Amino acid sequence: MPAPPPPSARPAADGGARPGGAPAELAEVWTVITGMYEGYTAGDRERIDSFLDPEATIWDSATRELIRGRTELNHVRDSRPTSEGGPDETGLTAYDQVVDVFGDLAVARYWLRVDYRAAPPELARNTAVLRRIRPDGHWLVVHLHEDIHGQLGADGG
Repeated sequence: MPAPPPPSARPAADGGARPGGAPAELAEVWTVITGMYEGYTAGDRERIDSFLDPEATIWDSATRELIRGRTELNHVRDSRPTSEGGPDETGLTAYDQVVDVFGDLAVARYWLRVDYRAAPPELARNTAVLRRIRPDGHWLVVHLHEDIHGQLGADGG
C-alpha cells in the first residue's frame, strides 16, 4: 500500500481554501491515483476504468481535445501507437502529492514520472478531481489534467 500523503497536506491555519483532510481520506484518494497508474502499467484497461467515473473528463497530454467520457477515452486509447510504433514505457511513478478533501470532493496534485526504454524520462504535472460515491464512500476520478513539463536528462535530473 502506498505511503499516505506528506504532512504538507494539513489544513490551512487561516481556514483558507485548503482543508487538508483526515489521514485515512487522504490515503484513500492517493490509493485511487496510484491504483490507476498500476492498472496502466499492467495494461489492464478494466482496472484503470474502475478508478474513473464513466463520464470523467480528461486533458490528456497527447490529445488536443478534451476527452469526455468513456467512449471518447476508448477512442483515444485505440488510436495510440502500440509499443512497436511508439516509445516503449517502462514505468510510471506518481509522487510529491498534495491532496485536499472538501466533503465528497477531493483534489490531488502530483508529479508523474514516465520512464522509457530508449528515451529520457518525462515529467508531467497532474491534477485530479475526485468525487466520493455514496453509499459505500469509494472515490472516482471525475477530471484529470496532465501537463507535460519536460524530459529529464540522462542522469535523471
